[in-house]
Amino acid sequence: MIFDIITLFPEMFSGPLSESILKRAQQDKLIEINLHNLRDSATDKHKTVDDTPYGGGKGMVIKVDVVDKALEAVGGSRSAVVGRRIILLTPQGQKLNQDKVIELAKYDNLILICGHYEGFDQRIRENLVDEEISIGDFVLTGGELPAMVLVDAVSRMVPGVLAEGSTDEETFMQKDENGNYLKEYPQYTRPAEYNGWEVPSILQSGDHKKIADWRKNQQTDI
Repeated sequence: MIFDIITLFPEMFSGPLSESILKRAQQDKLIEINLHNLRDSATDKHKTVDDTPYGGGKGMVIKVDVVDKALEAVGGSRSAVVGRRIILLTPQGQKLNQDKVIELAKYDNLILICGHYEGFDQRIRENLVDEEISIGDFVLTGGELPAMVLVDAVSRMVPGVLAEGSTDEETFMQKDENGNYLKEYPQYTRPAEYNGWEVPSILQSGDHKKIADWRKNQQTDI
């Protein structure tokens, strides 16, 4: 899986994407993360990537021509390229959930475009990307944090990044008969008693059938 991230602030990614599981996944060549500075695609001497909105209003709008050139530099195109998905990170986009994460993990290449300022020229949305994704009903200063969230969530679904079967019983990985997400059952470890707080006796019983039933009953709908 290759992630190409187009951003005005590539330095923001150096910490979160170079530690823990994501670090090992890159070292093992299971995922590849490439950062592309949007200003490199600006054509004027000031490296301008935004301009005032037509019709007036506050803020600045990211320019369509700069984003188009950035996508060309990455090798991206909205044309039906097998295994590639171009994604705009916006508050207006489809809400990211585990179903969408699993779907995105099936692609070979995700190109993520991080916004800033007042937003994007509408022609970017209509002509240059495949979809828009949001991580929640709130507004951030830019698309960098949502891009990190998406990369982290999708990378966990790439074969080999995690031990086989380790995600099977996680929250959002199971559903009930009505299609509702189930949460992961409570987990405990030693000591069996601490400050008067005890591990449920059923988990110490050794009865695997009863333990399995108890865990299933704990997975209430989210």
